[in-house]
Amino acid sequence: MAQDYTSLHALLDHGYDTVIDVRSPAEFAVDHVPGAINLPVLSNEERARVGTIYVQESRFLARKIGATLVFRNAAAHVETSLMNKDGAWRPLVYCWRGGQRSGSFAWMLGEIGWRSQVLTGGYRRYRRLVKGMLYDTPLGYDLVALDGYTGTAKTDLLHLLDARGVQVLDLEGLAEHRGSLLGRRAVPQPSQKAFETRLAAALCRLDPARPVLVEAESSKIGARIIPPSLWTAMKRAPRIEVTADLPVRAAYLVRAYNDILEDSDGLRRKLEPLRAYRGNSVVDGWLGLIGTGDKLALTAALMQQHYDPAYDRSRKAHDFQTLARIMAGSLDQQGLALVGDQIETALAGKRSDGVG
Repeated sequence: MAQDYTSLHALLDHGYDTVIDVRSPAEFAVDHVPGAINLPVLSNEERARVGTIYVQESRFLARKIGATLVFRNAAAHVETSLMNKDGAWRPLVYCWRGGQRSGSFAWMLGEIGWRSQVLTGGYRRYRRLVKGMLYDTPLGYDLVALDGYTGTAKTDLLHLLDARGVQVLDLEGLAEHRGSLLGRRAVPQPSQKAFETRLAAALCRLDPARPVLVEAESSKIGARIIPPSLWTAMKRAPRIEVTADLPVRAAYLVRAYNDILEDSDGLRRKLEPLRAYRGNSVVDGWLGLIGTGDKLALTAALMQQHYDPAYDRSRKAHDFQTLARIMAGSLDQQGLALVGDQIETALAGKRSDGVG
């Protein structure tokens, strides 16, 4: 039997005990349905081999060899990963387009007695639903952008407000990047498709009737591109702007980016390309501060000479509606809590005024 879905919300709320992606590990690594486990019926090498035979020798031979490999691998999964499943277990199985790989595996599971279903259209159907949400239709959410100079703890504020029950969309967390020149994390960024899967799943968990707080970003977070429907909504979103004095921001950045600031050689490599934009004397000054280990002076100089001018240019290029401007006296735990209170007040005022 096949299970068909016409909306992403319905697919993600599928109700099955387990979603099984039977594609190769390489396909799964690029992107997959949220929560799916990978039980490949063809390895990367086997898939390449069958494909080569299909194109260069014989379709029938490719199908015969492919079937042998599929059922051998499927049997191994039953003997290992699935041996502890009881008779009431209900799996939803998919491959690239809901064809032979998923059909063969689901048939075997059904013959054992499990109530298995194949996802109609497979991963390709799922991907179309994600694309429809993020590329092809206006985003139906009430976004509010949290804005401010670098070093105003916007990501920490999002986490604080999320813990309080405010709806937030943490783009930097979803993209595994801190959203700036120095923002690369130890964990690699997801592929563009996997980033979009994370975005779509996060959006589906939100209530469209309530405001959603999102950090004001550029159109890229590291190497990941914000999809057009979301980017259009972000550009139109009213802003809550957080400000803080330069010494307060510098102290915050030293705490938040200490792992990067400690890596002197890596930091020099990140800053060297900015000679083309900021000039040799400016970059030489930064490198000198790295050499002396003066992190506070370095973060202050980077903001004054690089981040703040870029932010000012961006602000001049757009006309944003501002819901509130909040001055942070400090960005320690107590200071963030006070700023969080004011952000919640601004969001509540937006809802009561019907702004949006």
